[in-house]
Amino acid sequence: MKNKIIIIICVFLNTFNKIDAQNEKDSVFLRNIYNQALTEGKAYDWLHQICYNVGARFSGSYGEKKMIRFLEAEINNLNIKANLQPVMVPHWVRGISEYAYIETSKGKITTVPILALGGSVATPASGIKAQVIEFKSLEELEKADINKVVGKIVFINGSLPNEMIDVSESYGVRGAQRYSGARIAVNKGAVAVIIRSLTHKLDNSPHTGVMSYEDLPKSRHIPAAAISTNGANLLSSLLSLNPELQFFFRQNCKIFNDVQSNNVIAEIRGSDFPDEIISLGSHLDSWDVGQGAHDDGAGVAQCLEVIRIFKALNYKPKRTIRIVFFANEENGAQGAIKYAEESKKKKENQIFALESDAGGFTPLGFSLQGNEKKIQKINSWKSLFEPYQIYYFKKGFPGLDIIFLQSENNVLAGLYTNSQRYFDYHHSENDIFEAVNKRELELGAAAMASLIYLVDKYGL
Repeated sequence: MKNKIIIIICVFLNTFNKIDAQNEKDSVFLRNIYNQALTEGKAYDWLHQICYNVGARFSGSYGEKKMIRFLEAEINNLNIKANLQPVMVPHWVRGISEYAYIETSKGKITTVPILALGGSVATPASGIKAQVIEFKSLEELEKADINKVVGKIVFINGSLPNEMIDVSESYGVRGAQRYSGARIAVNKGAVAVIIRSLTHKLDNSPHTGVMSYEDLPKSRHIPAAAISTNGANLLSSLLSLNPELQFFFRQNCKIFNDVQSNNVIAEIRGSDFPDEIISLGSHLDSWDVGQGAHDDGAGVAQCLEVIRIFKALNYKPKRTIRIVFFANEENGAQGAIKYAEESKKKKENQIFALESDAGGFTPLGFSLQGNEKKIQKINSWKSLFEPYQIYYFKKGFPGLDIIFLQSENNVLAGLYTNSQRYFDYHHSENDIFEAVNKRELELGAAAMASLIYLVDKYGL
């Protein structure tokens, strides 16, 4: 009996020592990843090229085509073959800059900044001018008496809630007013709709974004635009003094037929388990205002950097690591849908996917969704990330571009950042290269590379 106990103790100690040695090896490799990102990193340079050599890259635009060519070239420079996956995407063009003013009395006007919402129809060439009726939420509009709305411009002035710590939750509360506002407003007899920009920041920069008429026939489509938060506050104040005031705006946007775009895909074939695929992605498109730096130039630069780091460290993955730059995330997600469809047709084993689309801010961890036991395995690696101040490993939405890959047996992850300022820039002219901090961007790339390394080494 005594000998058995001694044997058990020896086996336990041997196993413990092996685990400890393995953890030490992983710690060293993660340190090497961070050293690469912080001292030799190219993410910030790539982001500069995206913002200044490519610029805005809305679906169907010339900028989008430039972005695809840029990605092909950079992937090939990493000695990986880039492949294009054709996908049809919406093609909406903003046209001449929008113009709007508030008229409090005959000839007395104050101009305010607006942006047409993506997918909206234009106003008549001469613009629209009408009385305004204000609502504090989409729900308030839905309950409104139709007789009070007919013939007016609906102004939905729902601000992002302040009490929520996670700003994406605040955005989720108000997102529907932008997406569905026009459909509900026209059913109440409105001639147009103006939406308060979805940001906590008070400034003069309106924030665009996608909207939809959903099941409405084209004959009932009304113009929809976002007004800056300062403009919204001004309009609301003036309405309280003079409910009869008039609002004028003009926009020249146009919807064209769908056009072909491409997902850009490349992979490093796994040595031991090549049929187990780890997808790493971000979206290549942006809105047509600003430079799309945080949304999602940062994610693109980080994904390229992950591959560069592995190459620099001469890391040979056991599983296939596939980098995917998705087309059309901003106004349709057709790139993500196409990638998932093709993957399912080929019966690919997508064991894990990681997306970066939360801006180039300080990384805090990862939002996880999927198989519970496999999420627990990822959670077992938490201690390896603690030296890098990565503590957040919680269930949450991983990202729009990878959500279509979800199965019962895999895990999806989104880089989770300290994004309190994300919606200061989101979908606006403020989203420029100078808004991104170099070190924060590099730390995000290192965190992503570290998680990809562990999933690749140990599987799920």
